[in-house]
Amino acid sequence: MFREMRRKKQILSEKECVEILEKGAAGVLALLGDNDYPYAVPISYVYYNSKLFFHGAKNGHKIDAIKKCSKASFCVIDQDHIVPEEYTTYFRSVIAFGKIHIMEDETEMKNAIERLAVKYYPTDTETNRNTAINREWKPLCMMELDIDHLSGKEAIELAKTKQ
Repeated sequence: MFREMRRKKQILSEKECVEILEKGAAGVLALLGDNDYPYAVPISYVYYNSKLFFHGAKNGHKIDAIKKCSKASFCVIDQDHIVPEEYTTYFRSVIAFGKIHIMEDETEMKNAIERLAVKYYPTDTETNRNTAINREWKPLCMMELDIDHLSGKEAIELAKTKQ
């Protein structure tokens, strides 16, 4: 169902892919947008329990696209060091493919937004975090991407340093 990567020496292990997803600050969510054009949007996220969680407004292009087609991909770039004299970059990145849906269960939504909040502000107090979440609860939309396939790749120059 998913393509096999051609450059096998550059494949990242599942463990490395998960590490990148766990430490990444933002990625690009790709959906099927208006008039079947790809719609790719930078977005913050949290990876938990082999799933990706996002937050946003309850309406807009992203929500319309999710309602139209649940298939999505999400890309995180871990490293992209430009090496001008080689006309290349030493990169590491991960792409997750899966089905995305708008969360409806309030308990699950609360758990997801709390994990997102802790990721981006780990030193905040629980009281402050709950106050912020409660203040934004009504307009909040939480989305969950169930990962069907995960792949990661790095520049051959980085792969060679592992050998």
